[in-house]
Amino acid sequence: MSHIKERVDDLFVEWDKPTSPGCVLRVIKDGAIVYPRGYGMADLERRVPITPETLFDLGSTGKQFTAALVAIFAKQGLLALDDPISKYLPEMPPYAEKVTIRHLLHHTGGVRDYLTLTELPGLSWVNEYPEQMLPDLLINQPRLNFAPGSEYMYRGQTLVYGWQERI
Repeated sequence: MSHIKERVDDLFVEWDKPTSPGCVLRVIKDGAIVYPRGYGMADLERRVPITPETLFDLGSTGKQFTAALVAIFAKQGLLALDDPISKYLPEMPPYAEKVTIRHLLHHTGGVRDYLTLTELPGLSWVNEYPEQMLPDLLINQPRLNFAPGSEYMYRGQTLVYGWQERI
């Protein structure tokens, strides 16, 4: 195991210093974490190092990977892009119009943005919420911002359009 640690550490030596942003990784073997490690700094200005416990606000960074997985699942026939989200998220309210996976992928579903929902009651935008709070905010919204497919909205910015993207 020590040779794996050394090889991994060698890969990240360039970023493992107090003057460099870094990353966290976990080497997993047979479903178990065998080497958790942080490299570099989480905050250069305040000189906060990255550790295996460092939390990152990935925001929009992960959306492309989620969308790619959904597209792969659709291609494999595991889901359909025009399935209603309620098929997979039954706790969502029964909206008057069907919101589909395709709508969510293209930000055209009208579902309210969770960050906007946290701002309305004056909560901090920093992700310091109890785990169930964000899902509760979303599932307690009885209405959509607009009819699915009629507008585009990404983080509070709305654009009305008359076309529909296709995957």
